[in-house]
Amino acid sequence: MANTNKGLGAFLAALIEVILSIFKPKPAPEPHPVIPPDNTTEPARMVTARILLIVYDPIMNPSSGERLSHTMHWKRVDDLIAGFTEDIYGVSKGLARYQIVERIEMLEFPSLEDGFRYNPDTYMAVMRGGRPHEPQGVDYHAILTGFNVLERVASREIDEVWVFGFPYAGFYESIMAGKDAFWCNAPPLSKASSCDRRFVIMGFSFERGVGEMLEAFGHRAESILEKTFLRTQGDANLYKRFTRYDQKHPGQAEVGTIHFAPNSEKDYDWNNHRMVPSRCDDWFNFPKFQDVTKDVNSSAWGNGDMRLHHKWWLNHLPKVAGRTSGVANNWWQYVMDPNLVIL
Repeated sequence: MANTNKGLGAFLAALIEVILSIFKPKPAPEPHPVIPPDNTTEPARMVTARILLIVYDPIMNPSSGERLSHTMHWKRVDDLIAGFTEDIYGVSKGLARYQIVERIEMLEFPSLEDGFRYNPDTYMAVMRGGRPHEPQGVDYHAILTGFNVLERVASREIDEVWVFGFPYAGFYESIMAGKDAFWCNAPPLSKASSCDRRFVIMGFSFERGVGEMLEAFGHRAESILEKTFLRTQGDANLYKRFTRYDQKHPGQAEVGTIHFAPNSEKDYDWNNHRMVPSRCDDWFNFPKFQDVTKDVNSSAWGNGDMRLHHKWWLNHLPKVAGRTSGVANNWWQYVMDPNLVIL
């Protein structure tokens, strides 16, 4: 009799649970993002990004105060910034602008993920061929906390962060943080979702040049535009068309990617003299393509010069009024402000 009662009790409990589930209010569906309608008149938005600039240039000789950049005869940060911002302003036709609102000089080595910091002796040992410390990644969260980055981005005091470092400082070329951050040439930064705005941290090096800065920016653009067009399918994904190059799409090259020019046969193959047909310059007619095709080779983008190729590539990004397939015809606004990307 006891077993019968237990079985009946279990049956009644299950029945009650089914009845309650039927009448239980269903959760409200997730709101769909509002996608503006296509048009030809929406103005091309100009974006000015406010930058927090952090320069890590450790003192290598306490008695003289000599910094790492001087010890190694590397480049001046001011010259790199001037060249980069001028290039971005030019290729975007003034639609992408940068304003440095604060510059912080850090005369020390940044902390790596496990708390390790190089000192002048251990760093120079690595530069002479020694084994770098593992893990090599920088402690991004120490930077976010130490400089109140999340709060400053949330309050719109700043829009992104530039960090200048050096070999083995541990910075990605770019990484995104904030709520709903996504891949930006690196995995989205964890533990930073308390900030309700997405923002990018650029990692530059004064050991390199403006060309490398444009490469880092170009990969950022590729990641953000890939996400921007994620909702579009087939021919509507204009970014996929933009990135075609002859090796993958024989006879149908367009502008290519940061690593692959229209005629490239391998990574960084920017000095290839092989002629291929390309519709690269038809992108200057966007969105009213005229089916303009011409034969091109490396002479069109600087004969192997990294900086010239990247300026050529960025110059072809659409930057006109209107909206097509739900995406603004000015792609620069997404590259500069990832919060404009509709997820």
